[in-house]
Amino acid sequence: MARRKKTSPFEDAIAVVSMLPWWAGVILALVFYVWLHNVAAQPIAAPTDMKQMGSFISGQMWHTLATVLQYVIPFACLIGAAISAFKRHERKQLHLEVAKSPSRNSLEGMSWSQFERLVGEVFRRKGFAVEERGGKGPDGGIDLILRAGNDKYFVQCKQWKAERVGVATVRELFGVMAAEHAVGGFVVTSGQFTDDAKRFAEGRPIELVGTDTLLALVKETADSSAVGPIEENSVPPCPKCGASMVKRTTKKGSRIGETFWGCSSYPGCRGIRAM
Repeated sequence: MARRKKTSPFEDAIAVVSMLPWWAGVILALVFYVWLHNVAAQPIAAPTDMKQMGSFISGQMWHTLATVLQYVIPFACLIGAAISAFKRHERKQLHLEVAKSPSRNSLEGMSWSQFERLVGEVFRRKGFAVEERGGKGPDGGIDLILRAGNDKYFVQCKQWKAERVGVATVRELFGVMAAEHAVGGFVVTSGQFTDDAKRFAEGRPIELVGTDTLLALVKETADSSAVGPIEENSVPPCPKCGASMVKRTTKKGSRIGETFWGCSSYPGCRGIRAM
């Protein structure tokens, strides 16, 4: 991974705010402006003796600083809010485009950063709070941090078009999970996994999400009003493993006689969809 470029406090503030919802950045801009403006508007009492000179100088310095920062910090917050709004729009558009055309080509046509944003949007729609941590290159280690209540999950995104994701990647994720006390992890790829990677993940709190599973998750979390309903004669993918589904009929219980989609890999996978 390339060494990270040095940034100024102004750029750091923008980066932090851009990770928040856009409306939070606007609120922060208002809060900082009101607070610093009030500080800048306060008169500084002239010292009457030498003992007050130290507090007068520090007060004057803080007054001057607040006079400048009352515009600089809110401006940084507003830039961060605009970036956050743009990123949110881009994530929704990426998700919508893939949901309308769920294919391997739609994933491979993305840049690595777009792929990470798509994966993050899927997990947001699944109910997780998502923190993007990706680096400057295609492999940023832990790309996403997911939170659900007090639980923390790590995600590595691998947009590898030709090479299959091997066991080293999964083992690395497991080591970071143990070191940072994450309860689970995901390795998401636009390709496939090696058999060694699959064997290592078995029995561990790591889920391997390949192309078919990711496309199924995108379809599952799509806005039906924007994408359109699944056609009656089409066969949807399983929401759990991505395999094709078959029509089944409930044979017992209160829903006896009802028809539903069941995973073709049953009983190995018990994914279902309503008709």
